[in-house]
Amino acid sequence: MAGTMIRWLYTLALALVSPILLWGLYRKKPNKPIFGERWKEHFGYTPDLDERREGVIWLHAVSVGEVLASKVLLERIQILYPHKRILVTTTTSTGAEQVVNLEGNIVHRYMPIDFSWCINRFLKIIQPDLFIIVETEIWPNTLHNVSKHNVPIVLINGRLSEKSEANYKKFRKLISPALNNLQMILTVHNDDKGRFNSLVSGLDKVKVTGSIKYDVSLDERILVKGKALRSVLGLERKVWIAASTHQGEDELIIKAYNLAKKHAPELLLVIVPRHPERFNQVAKLVGESGLTISRRTDSNDAISEKVDVYLGDTMGEMMVLLAASDLVFMGGSLIGNKVGGHNFIEPALLSKPCLTGPSYFNFSDLANQLISHNALSVVSSSEELASLVTSLFSDSRKMASMGQHGYDIVQKNQGALQRTLNTIEQVISKSS
Repeated sequence: MAGTMIRWLYTLALALVSPILLWGLYRKKPNKPIFGERWKEHFGYTPDLDERREGVIWLHAVSVGEVLASKVLLERIQILYPHKRILVTTTTSTGAEQVVNLEGNIVHRYMPIDFSWCINRFLKIIQPDLFIIVETEIWPNTLHNVSKHNVPIVLINGRLSEKSEANYKKFRKLISPALNNLQMILTVHNDDKGRFNSLVSGLDKVKVTGSIKYDVSLDERILVKGKALRSVLGLERKVWIAASTHQGEDELIIKAYNLAKKHAPELLLVIVPRHPERFNQVAKLVGESGLTISRRTDSNDAISEKVDVYLGDTMGEMMVLLAASDLVFMGGSLIGNKVGGHNFIEPALLSKPCLTGPSYFNFSDLANQLISHNALSVVSSSEELASLVTSLFSDSRKMASMGQHGYDIVQKNQGALQRTLNTIEQVISKSS
C-alpha cells in the first residue's frame, strides 16, 4: 500500500514537470530529426506490429549511444531467435535515426512516457515476451507495469556511479521497489554491482558480466573510411581529435590548440560535439576565435593546409573520425563534475593514445585500468593539454606504446556479450 502511494506521488510530480520535459524533447534544434506525427507514440499510441512471428523481444536504448552499444547484441539475438520479432524503442529522434541504420529485421517505436496508462496501452499492443534495458534507465511506473504483465525484465550494461547511488538512496522507497521488478541486473564492474546491491533485495539477481561495448570487432569498412578521411585531412598533418565535447569545453580545447600549434604548426584539430544541436554553435565559436574551419558536411575534397579545425558534424561516424586521427582527447571531462566523461573503448580498440580531463567518473574502472597501464593520461587545464599534445606528437614511440596498451586492455575485457546472451537465454527459458 505504501509503495502504491509513493508511486502515485511520483506520478503527480512527473505530471507537473512533464510539460518542461516534453518541450525539451520536441523543440526544434539544428540537425535534430523531427518526430512528426510519431509524437503520439510517447503517449502509448503505438502502431501494431505488422508481423509478430512467435513472440517479441523488446529492447530499450534511450538514445544514440545506447543504440550503438546494442548493435552487436541485436545482431546476435537475431541469429539466436530468428523466430521472434525484435523491437527497439528509443526516447529521442536521434536515437531513432540510428535504429533505422541497423541491419536485420528490426522495428522501431518510441518509448512511452512513464505514466501507467501510456505504458499499459503500449504493452497491450506490443505484447512483449522479454524487456531488455540498456544501461540504467529506471522508470518506476514502467518497471511496475511491465512486471505486472508478467514480462521478465533484464537490465544490461548496468552502471551506477557513487553520485547516482546517493541520489537513489534519497528516494529508496520509490527506486528499490522499481529495481526489485527486474529479474536480472547485469553490471559492468564490481563497484556497480555493490551499488545496485545496496538498493535491491535478492543479491543473486545482480551479477557482473562486463560491458558489451568491449565486444566489438573492427569493421574493415570503418578502417577503409578512416583511411580515406585521413587523405582528406592530410597525410602529413598531425591530427588530434577532441571527441564528444560539451558546452563550455570547446573554448578550453581551442585555447589548448592555439598553444600547441605554436610548437607544431602542422597540427590539425578535429572537434566532434557530443550533441548535434551544437554543431553550428561550435562552428561559430571556432570562427570567432580566428581559426579556419572546414566541416565534415561541406565537402569530401582534401582540405587546405590553412585549415585549423575540422568539425565532425555528422552522426554515427565517430569511429571513422577516430580512425583518421593520431591522438584522442575524450570530452565531457574538462568541465568539472557535470558530465563524468565518455567511453574510452573505441579509441583503445583503434590503438589510439588517449587523453582525458579529471572528471571521468562515469568510466572510472576502465579509466583506472588504462591509466595504470600508461594508455591514458589525465590533464586538468588547457595549458596541460597543450603541453601533453605537443610532447606526445614529438614522441611517436610513446604514442604507439600507449595505443597498444589500450588495445590490449580492451581485448582482456571482452566476453561480456556471451555472458549477457547466456543470461537472456536463461530468462527466456524460465518464462516459456
